[in-house]
Amino acid sequence: MSPTGGETGERNLDIEGQLWLWNRQNQLGKAFNSSTGFKLPNGATRSPDASWVKIARWEALTPQQRKKFPPLYPDFVVELVSETDDLEDTQAKMREYIKNGLRLGSLINPKNRQVEIYRSNQPVEVLQSPQNLSGEDVLPGFILDLDPIFR
Repeated sequence: MSPTGGETGERNLDIEGQLWLWNRQNQLGKAFNSSTGFKLPNGATRSPDASWVKIARWEALTPQQRKKFPPLYPDFVVELVSETDDLEDTQAKMREYIKNGLRLGSLINPKNRQVEIYRSNQPVEVLQSPQNLSGEDVLPGFILDLDPIFR
């Protein structure tokens, strides 16, 4: 994965920070930044911009599995479309996450202030200029503030 530009890096850090803080307060799982790769059940290795895994699933891994690319799918991911990303490629990645077990994912496109919500066994929901996003039942009480992302 190539480095991002300054604005995308700042947005990614804000998303990661909000997820990290919620997770630190609730301790329901493990939060990861964009440098973490996951080995999905289909064999692909993917590194979402921000992700989270339920604690029981993380603890089921061996210590050796935790040190490498964890062989599991995240329960929650956020992908942020940067200036150099191809939207269709990023949407395909979100569909791949869902096919491999993802429960909830958000694809955020700051350029057009649009968010696509991916849920297992449901059609994609498209939101125009939402102020925030809910972690729903996957991350209870988590609210992602989109104001700093859309600025």
